[in-house]
Amino acid sequence: MTLEQIVAESRELPHEVRAELVERILLAAHGEITPEVDSAWRAETRRRIAEIQEGTATGLSLENVMAEARQRTGL
Repeated sequence: MTLEQIVAESRELPHEVRAELVERILLAAHGEITPEVDSAWRAETRRRIAEIQEGTATGLSLENVMAEARQRTGL
């Protein structure tokens, strides 16, 4: 399978399954996350979501984020 085929097929998966796939890929690439790091990220995520819901922070579009990431990495 090509990378494009994998990405295309993954788009057909339910959201929960895609999330699990991403998590497994990250774990395979970077190893297990320590409980302390996991706890800190969960707290940070909750804080950021609350800020967006309260209107004290705004998000960025995926397109803009990806364009900046491509520019920074030279892709």
